[in-house]
Amino acid sequence: MALLWGIAFACYIAGLLNPILLFIAIILVFVTPFVAAKRLQMFRDHALGGIISFRRGWAYVAMMFFYGSLLFALVQYGYFAYLDKGFLLHTMQSMMENADARQMMADYGMSTVMNESLAQMRAMRPIDMALNMLTTNLILGCILGFPIAVVIKKSQNNN
Repeated sequence: MALLWGIAFACYIAGLLNPILLFIAIILVFVTPFVAAKRLQMFRDHALGGIISFRRGWAYVAMMFFYGSLLFALVQYGYFAYLDKGFLLHTMQSMMENADARQMMADYGMSTVMNESLAQMRAMRPIDMALNMLTTNLILGCILGFPIAVVIKKSQNNN
């Protein structure tokens, strides 16, 4: 999970300047639940002899997201603390200063919201950004674990 998210994060950052990489980042994010389901299926078939309960499947997915989230948070902290040097905020601010973007935000009444969001992002420390994403990934992992475990659970071996 952490490797997949790390690649998606790198594609997202680079995708701010190259739309193809941004598209790849979006695809990688949407592929994550399918990778988790495939890993759970392999665990069920190879380690447990083809039988897994819902609770055990959910716990496996939740733990997979937990450890992936921890590793990904370390990568994000390293990036924001040592490599970013304000690139993400500067790029987002320059995108918002574009005439078309300003007009669109004014049309939807989002100018003040975007300015406040950028100000809040400027005030965040690297550890805050990493912990924010850590929490988000943990919650999403626990939520996504339910449908994945329902689909992959198997009470008896049909072989």
